[in-house]
Amino acid sequence: MAGGAGNGSNEAVQAKGSGGDSSAAKPLPPCCVKARAAAPESEAKCHATVVSGWFTEPRSHCGKASKVQYYNNPMWPGEAHSLKVENILYQGKSPYQEVLVFESSTYGKVLVLDGIVQLTDKDECAYQEMITHLPLCSIPSPKKVLVIGGGDGGVLREISRHSSVESIDICEIDQLVIDICKEFFPHLSVGFEDPRVQLHVGDAVEFLRNAPEGTYDAIIVDSSDPIGPAQELVEKPFFETIARALRPGGVLCNQAESMWLHTHLIQDMLSICRETFKGSVRYAWASVPTYPSELVAALVHLPVIGYFRL
Repeated sequence: MAGGAGNGSNEAVQAKGSGGDSSAAKPLPPCCVKARAAAPESEAKCHATVVSGWFTEPRSHCGKASKVQYYNNPMWPGEAHSLKVENILYQGKSPYQEVLVFESSTYGKVLVLDGIVQLTDKDECAYQEMITHLPLCSIPSPKKVLVIGGGDGGVLREISRHSSVESIDICEIDQLVIDICKEFFPHLSVGFEDPRVQLHVGDAVEFLRNAPEGTYDAIIVDSSDPIGPAQELVEKPFFETIARALRPGGVLCNQAESMWLHTHLIQDMLSICRETFKGSVRYAWASVPTYPSELVAALVHLPVIGYFRL
């Protein structure tokens, strides 16, 4: 009986070993995947932000020899969002930024600028609709609209739904963003096909300085995060040029980050807008899963109209 038990044990061990060999092709458990991702030099990479088939927003290394990586984007330190990459569709660089487009497994195509997710097929509508329809529905019959940034065309697409609008100016600094979005995101860039649209490729600050006083009924600032060159888009001189370009009773809507991560920035922007504009300034937000903290917000400067409340 003892011998029989021994033979049975040997058979069990052999069966277990055989099963172990066959399981080698099975997916690694999450803990192993995480460990492999921590050593990117051992993995084939097709882009600096893609490791083991996953895109993750920028990381910094603690020395060349170290495998430790710290997620330290200045806009959301200590956090990072990852998406599984099916295929990289485009990578290139303009005079202003690095541009990446990839197909994700859950959100469709993704546009990334300087390592930061800008939009995805699946959730872009939440942001575009909020930043467009809030201001345009807050005043009666807007006719002349200016978009700052917005090179993907999504805001233009939404503005085109407003029949009262007669002309739409857009000032985008990066021609490459426009071209890439026309190729990979035609459902957004369709906005450029509206005959009311006039495209200006260049610096928005300079464009606003040269705009005649009281030109626009609405100005929508669809800018990138306020770091580097975009920093001046959240400072008082920029808002003063916007106030000059708006007609009396005009409205401004400005991308305003996340209330969970950027409280001080939002407070500063609120203070500047309340000093600069007559009327009220309100904070609105929408849920966008691929943005930090899964939401993005807008500041809406509202003219003095007694019957309107946000």
